Amino acid sequence: MGPWPLPALLSWALAWGLCFALRWAGAPLWAVLALPTALGALLALLPKVAATPWRRVFVAGGFPLSALALGQGSGLPAWAWLAPLGLLLLAYPVNAWRDAPVFPTPRGALTGLPKHAPLPAQARILDAGCGMGDGLAELHRAYPTAELHGIEWSWPWRLVCGLRCPWASVRRADMWDADWSGFDLVYLFQRPESMPRAVEKARRELKPGAWLVSLEFEAVDANGVPLKPQARLTLEGGRPVWMYRPTL
Repeated sequence: MGPWPLPALLSWALAWGLCFALRWAGAPLWAVLALPTALGALLALLPKVAATPWRRVFVAGGFPLSALALGQGSGLPAWAWLAPLGLLLLAYPVNAWRDAPVFPTPRGALTGLPKHAPLPAQARILDAGCGMGDGLAELHRAYPTAELHGIEWSWPWRLVCGLRCPWASVRRADMWDADWSGFDLVYLFQRPESMPRAVEKARRELKPGAWLVSLEFEAVDANGVPLKPQARLTLEGGRPVWMYRPTL
């Protein structure tokens, strides 16, 4: 169905389309509300629509929440349910749909990095796709003397990140167009589908010996062959932190 959140948008649109069709046909109120809700819940069970528990919640809850908001006598026009979708598109622009959604780096996740990936003082570190700044904050704790940079395409998240991380240089840009060659370490919390692209970019642009660090998702090349990690940390709960030197 396309990259997330397109499946959610299409699912909500289908549920509302069914709602309007039932209203036009003169169906009873319970059917006008219950059947589109059931449709959203069924669509949420499809792996191609929602592959994670939170995405299933978003897909299933879209119609009933918007219907509830419009049913409180607020006098909003029928198209007002599109407002939440507009906010979603603002925070998560179309050209970022193939990248990871905004999930924060857990506190303490990168504490062990310096032991396995030592860097000199004033090393330059990039959080590629920094979101609201949780990854930058953890990198700052791990490497307090490093020169930290963040790249984020969504301008609301870039603004929030800049306010939360005043000690870092945060700019709005496409992480895939940005040049990684000047950094000693690039940190990613992406998604499995984007890791081959990250590996290709790291091999092409990172200077010899620079680090590529990935939270949770293993680095694989375009053929699906995993890179050999220099080290791996296992966080509480079993989530891995992978450390690579792709240009060695």
